[in-house]
Amino acid sequence: MKSGAFVIGVSDCKQEVCAASGRISTQNGTALEIFEKSHDEEKNTKLIDKVTSSGHSSTVEHVFFNLAFENVSVVVEQFMIEFRLASFTVKSRRYVDFSDCGYFVPTFADSETEKLYKDNMDKFFDAYTFLTENGVPKEDARFVLPYCFYSNFYCSLNGRELLNVLKAMLFGRGSKIAEIRRLGESLLTQCKELTPGLFIDFEEKGKSYTDEIDFGLSFEKKNSGKLCDILSYTCDGEKNVAVTALIENYNCSVEDAEKALEDKDVLAHVLSAICKSSRPRALEAFNCTVRFNGVSLACLTHFARHRMQSICIPNLIRASRENYIIPDTVKADETLLDVYVSCFDRMRDFYKTMKDKGATDSELIYCVLSGNTLDFVSTLNARELQLFFRLRSCTRAQWEIQAYCNELLPELRKIAPLLFINYGPSCYVNGKCPEGKFCCGRQAEMKEKFSRI
Repeated sequence: MKSGAFVIGVSDCKQEVCAASGRISTQNGTALEIFEKSHDEEKNTKLIDKVTSSGHSSTVEHVFFNLAFENVSVVVEQFMIEFRLASFTVKSRRYVDFSDCGYFVPTFADSETEKLYKDNMDKFFDAYTFLTENGVPKEDARFVLPYCFYSNFYCSLNGRELLNVLKAMLFGRGSKIAEIRRLGESLLTQCKELTPGLFIDFEEKGKSYTDEIDFGLSFEKKNSGKLCDILSYTCDGEKNVAVTALIENYNCSVEDAEKALEDKDVLAHVLSAICKSSRPRALEAFNCTVRFNGVSLACLTHFARHRMQSICIPNLIRASRENYIIPDTVKADETLLDVYVSCFDRMRDFYKTMKDKGATDSELIYCVLSGNTLDFVSTLNARELQLFFRLRSCTRAQWEIQAYCNELLPELRKIAPLLFINYGPSCYVNGKCPEGKFCCGRQAEMKEKFSRI
């Protein structure tokens, strides 16, 4: 089975546009004239290295790469989608049957350990097949898939973010996972041939890369038991958003804007108009930091796909093997529940056995199920929260992430009621559903529900 990371596309002008962008700020001539003088590969390579070495890395954002990840573990997928300045399209576990997708096998020290690994992983896939064949939706059966199952996805990113990715793969947290390190080495070789100027002395420069910190502290692992804990938010956020919008549109003074907004009706009108705008940039003046507790690894991917957030996800090796979620479709049937729960019991015991046998973190990271949980923290502005609620509080959204929306939105409405009264699924916000034939037909019910929150 073919597997790996492959460069399937790169900007037609490759590094020529990077070199031209390095020249345009200091040379006479139009943009096209300078570009026409930027076809010397050797000169371009030297110039790019000189410019980027001085800290002006924005020049390499002009070259764009398209990557295909073929039959790599979902650990790789999770690692990649945390890079927020890239675009991803992933094969959905909600709709695609993963019974025969296959899985990644680390290079173990002996054949006995490899056999133990395969025997256990096969059992999890058997359970997945049993659950789907007995009426459990794929989006619920996927919780018993081990985190070694194969994923396929596309990634597109500019040269600057590619450099960040490769540094993390080869020198940072990814380098500790053999699979990720090998993929990084392969991508580096391919990219060096296409745009050599971006990678001069890459290995030497990468030695100073650090993306993990040990503070030398120790804590008991626990959370509040709630789905969401709001850690902080912009004080007087409603006024902050509205004042920002009034200054943007009228160039008025802060004092005049604040005076106008003393009228609550005016404030509510301004906030409502911003939320309905196609360019609600003023919403970015409100920020909120939230701890999300007990999120399944499967659901984590839904959170991580929101690009405009500052999301801090723990290393997957720290995911709890003790805690896991149980979907209602499984709880309703005793036989299905037994099969489901036995998977998590098996993984917990298997993980312990592997650890006792001296398995490394690079191997243990695959010994976790998609339904196991972890906690993470994210900071989102009100503009990204608007998109988050439009997509994730919709009845078409995955049920687990809907639950986080249903708990978070009331808390936000306590903080800024005039702002967040405008938040909810698209049918509530815009008065119409964008799902076409997949529309649930419950717009009136949803309007009533989100008006009451």
